Amino acid sequence: MFERHLKRDRYFAEQEYTTQKYVIPFINPIKQITQEFTILEIGCGEGGNMKPFLDMGCNVTGVDYSASKIDLANEFFKDHPNASRITFILDDIYNMADRFNQCFDLIYMRDVIEHIHDQDRFMLFVKPMLKPGGMIFLGFPPWQNPFGGHQQICENKFVSMLPFIHLLPLPLYRGLLKMVGEPERRINNLLEIRETGITIERFEKIVATKGYSISRKAMFLINPNYEVKFGLRPTMVGNVFTSWRWFRNFYTTSAYYLIKPQ
Repeated sequence: MFERHLKRDRYFAEQEYTTQKYVIPFINPIKQITQEFTILEIGCGEGGNMKPFLDMGCNVTGVDYSASKIDLANEFFKDHPNASRITFILDDIYNMADRFNQCFDLIYMRDVIEHIHDQDRFMLFVKPMLKPGGMIFLGFPPWQNPFGGHQQICENKFVSMLPFIHLLPLPLYRGLLKMVGEPERRINNLLEIRETGITIERFEKIVATKGYSISRKAMFLINPNYEVKFGLRPTMVGNVFTSWRWFRNFYTTSAYYLIKPQ
């Protein structure tokens, strides 16, 4: 339990760092964040992404269906000077429609949309949660990028460092994971990500067909989160290469979007 807590402490700090240094500066030129903001994070985990907003005095709500993560979130924030401004809810976001109608200036989702089934339905579902003028920030790894299958979570260290293995035909991918001794639970998690992984093109099609417009976007050759995790300097994909449809999914490690209802 102690080791797990240390790992979650590190993950919390990584989330806080990336949100503070990269996500908020990405949002601010389009929608300046103030302490009057109400913010919802879907898939909040322990809440590290929300700490910079809470430090600014925003009113923050986090929703997650992992009881252990919500417990840690409440523990991490219990002594924060703005603790009265943050609420963590253990539930499925689909149970929140009536409670959250036109409540938020910003909905925040980083590394979440690629885990959600039926993303078309989801993007329609969350739209009424925004106040007039509200926006949604989403950051996600395109499915075909070297580690778009999240294989870095594998227990086998060698396999966790192999790029593009998630693009193998399903029987080969499953067979490789079983051969190296990955537990069935982990294999099922990885195969579920295979089902829900999203490309840049599919995301932009959902945005267009579900009544949103893109206010800002950025694509990264080196994910901003890699700075705190691996000491790598974030690097954006050049303008020429962002226009290479489909192919850009293979070298974009993270895509940032700020969208709003039309």
